[in-house]
Amino acid sequence: MALRPCTGFTISSLRNASAANNNLFSLLSFSSSSPAKRNLLLSSLQDNLRRFASSASLYRQHLRNQQQQHQQQQQSRVKEKSETLAQKIGKSIRRAGAPSKARVYADVNVVRPKDYWDYESLAVQWGVQDDYEVVRKVGRGKYSEVFEGIHATDNEKCVIKILKPVKKKKIKREIKILQNLCGGPNIVKLLDIVRDQQSKTPSLIFEHVNNKDFKVLYPTLSDYDVRYYIFELLKALDFCHSRGIMHRDVKPHNVMIDHEQRKLRLIDWGLAEFYHPGKEYNVRVASRYFKGPELLVDLQDYDYSLDLWSLGCMFAGMIFRKEPFFYGHDNYDQLVKIAKVLGTDELNAYLNKYRIELDPNLTSLVGRHSRKPWTKFINSENQHLAVPEAVDFVDKLLRYDHQERPTAKEAMAHPYFYPIRNAESSRTPRSQ
Repeated sequence: MALRPCTGFTISSLRNASAANNNLFSLLSFSSSSPAKRNLLLSSLQDNLRRFASSASLYRQHLRNQQQQHQQQQQSRVKEKSETLAQKIGKSIRRAGAPSKARVYADVNVVRPKDYWDYESLAVQWGVQDDYEVVRKVGRGKYSEVFEGIHATDNEKCVIKILKPVKKKKIKREIKILQNLCGGPNIVKLLDIVRDQQSKTPSLIFEHVNNKDFKVLYPTLSDYDVRYYIFELLKALDFCHSRGIMHRDVKPHNVMIDHEQRKLRLIDWGLAEFYHPGKEYNVRVASRYFKGPELLVDLQDYDYSLDLWSLGCMFAGMIFRKEPFFYGHDNYDQLVKIAKVLGTDELNAYLNKYRIELDPNLTSLVGRHSRKPWTKFINSENQHLAVPEAVDFVDKLLRYDHQERPTAKEAMAHPYFYPIRNAESSRTPRSQ
């Protein structure tokens, strides 16, 4: 038998209400009474009304609490159902006959000598660890702990990334990629590679960037600032792609911004990889909120365009002031969150093009959703950032089909960046 929820009214509160009514009648009945008696009755009435108002306030709070509990229970049931279903989900099936290849820079590593991309053969030149002193811890990740440090001889600030025990192959890959990208626009500079003599624990020494936490910085950025920093990030991406390298972990945490110097650096190349056409890569890369659909549907021959999806998620979070933009509870729910914005008809067209069959349980979990207009995300808080060119740009980036997304170079030519390109051209001295 179902119990009716408590109304929140106590016996004493009802008694207070009754007393208030009685006093009101008394006041009306004895309107001709002496001023002293009327003041006494009025004071009594006010006291009872205050007590009644307090009870009503408690009742409203009680209702709000019940509604919140009900919503939390519903969300918990949905999450439990999702998790139960997720346990049954298998990998997607990819039929032969629909290979994918990068639209640009596909053959960079084909024409380069083997020692450019063969990181397993890298002979690491170790520096002297005692040249650096740790000052304070500034962060930690799955594969490393990060400290602010100083160079012992000149007191120059640096960043010390102490790597956790991982395969030598992975460490060599990160070092080789950083060496290949050295001097590129907005790529963090690798200054040295050292290791502890006893434990053999390796550390990477980087340039220091006076970064401000993106959760603090982003809400303060103007429309022009957002255009400027996204353009700077695209420079870094176009450079690494042109060198045959995918970053595979683009997100706000990996974009250091010194706002006073208007300096941006793309960091953490631990998941970066060399692109080889036709190669099947691990889909367990990138952070959940920034994973492209190709990763979520097990398309393994992905390419540089993955980084443009991640950039699109980051950009959408900035212009719509919604961080993260796609907020999935797990990888399966991440695809659901994307489908609720981009629609399932478009998802199915993508799957059909690349001959991918999702596990039926994942298809059931995703459900059916119509495409949501970008204008639904615009409000009074973000309308100064979500201008028409910005919305058009995010629409171009956030496409299921990775081959439909612009390349980094194409993205830089978008009208959204006209003010930035114009400012840069006016600063560049014309040749005589």
